Amino acid sequence: MAMSIDLNADLGEGMDDAALLPFVTSANVACGMHAGGPSLMDRTVALALERGVRVGAHPGYADRANFGRLDVDLPLEEVEDLVLYQIGALDGFVRAHGGRLAHVKPHGALYNRAAKEPALARAIARGVRRFGTDLVLVGLAGSQLVAAAQEEGLPAAGEAFADRRYLPDGALMPRKQAGSLLSDPAEAAEQAIHIAHDGFVIAAGGSRVAVAAQTLCLHGDTPGAARIARAVRERLEGEGVRIAPL
Repeated sequence: MAMSIDLNADLGEGMDDAALLPFVTSANVACGMHAGGPSLMDRTVALALERGVRVGAHPGYADRANFGRLDVDLPLEEVEDLVLYQIGALDGFVRAHGGRLAHVKPHGALYNRAAKEPALARAIARGVRRFGTDLVLVGLAGSQLVAAAQEEGLPAAGEAFADRRYLPDGALMPRKQAGSLLSDPAEAAEQAIHIAHDGFVIAAGGSRVAVAAQTLCLHGDTPGAARIARAVRERLEGEGVRIAPL
């Protein structure tokens, strides 16, 4: 497998972003719909760029009450507009700080549905393409979202998760199920090295699931997030994996 991988984190959601930024190469910044807001977007972008971390938009459903983690049924045209709107909002702050927007990664339920639903995935990809064809669209490795990005002529990156349990079909275990989060730093680091070095994860039940990923996500709201991020990065670099942005 490729011996280079990006480490990303979802930021601007009210967690301790400063503790994660030393360990990541890409930041997915919430755009004010599922979390965050103008002032937090501004501060998060500035903090990331100061550390040399690439900044991307993290658009989600406009559902702050549920943190964007519940399905919202919208016409596909509205999904396209929702994505474009949030990208444009974040880009304003990135430009104001002298940076350049690098990628887009949908959030929560929007991300998970787009992994399985081709029509929704294409609507997201169209929203990204309307902003620009140079933004990398990040989606679950092997998912419909990655395929839609490629169909729309966008650069795509398959994502895997160091701190989430997988199901045997390659989907993420739902958060409501016990054991869905890997909160032990050593366990998360072990999963990360399997993904980056060996191209697989050990799913619930013990089966191996192939995963071809170019970026690894570290969640800021996982218990002990900073310790996990440090353990993952140190393990990857110790095994000869180069950490580099998309």
